[in-house]
Amino acid sequence: MKIATFNINNVNRRLANLTDWLKSSKPDVVCLQELKCADADFPAAAIEAAGYAAVWRGQKTWNGVAILSRRGAPVQTSAALPGDPADKEARYIEAAVEGILVGCLYLPNGNPQPGPKFDYKLAWFQRLEKHARRLLHTDAPVVLCGDFNVAPTSLDIYPTTSWDDDALIHPKSRAAFARLVKQGWTDAVREKHPNDRLYTFWHYMRHRWERDAGLRLDHLLLSPSLAPRLKEAGVDRMVRGREGASDHAPVWITLSDMRQ
Repeated sequence: MKIATFNINNVNRRLANLTDWLKSSKPDVVCLQELKCADADFPAAAIEAAGYAAVWRGQKTWNGVAILSRRGAPVQTSAALPGDPADKEARYIEAAVEGILVGCLYLPNGNPQPGPKFDYKLAWFQRLEKHARRLLHTDAPVVLCGDFNVAPTSLDIYPTTSWDDDALIHPKSRAAFARLVKQGWTDAVREKHPNDRLYTFWHYMRHRWERDAGLRLDHLLLSPSLAPRLKEAGVDRMVRGREGASDHAPVWITLSDMRQ
């Protein structure tokens, strides 16, 4: 099974890019972030024509998450991250696909920091930690994937000091990500590429794509019962170089079948 995560940065504006990538890459499950559309405006027909069933939670203008599957319809189990009923932002959706529980998330950016946006990011992270721990206690095969808006270490950002005050690499953001992983999750890309500078995001400004001035913000975390099935992991980085591209590239893993 091939599972991918892709911050599409406006699913309708980049629909052609998305469907072209689906056709060429053929992932079995895809988690999308930053749909930037209301529920009614999600391009369900085009996604279905590409061979995928989907569940989604949209939000006009901002946020929005979706899970696509070409291995049967995803069975939605949640449309929000537990812990704060007042939080109405569309940042989390969860569904089962062929025996794997898939959590698709779009963690808050947190800028500018310090301030209320950074406080919201850290609070969201705390809720994610609690939910992730509950998922681990089920012993089910789980993948948490999406745009975590954290470059976990200095290996996950190009050599620079220009981001030193940014919430994406703030020590508190990195500490929260580290606490999450230490629960028992496997960072799939780093597991397969322990010493490589692999980026998943290149800002549109200052020719950062052309200079390969990127950050690794998009992650797939595997539960202990799923991690032994990890075969490969990578980034479809050239998708970022196409005309009208998102500022993120798809990140993917392949898993062996349970019987292998």
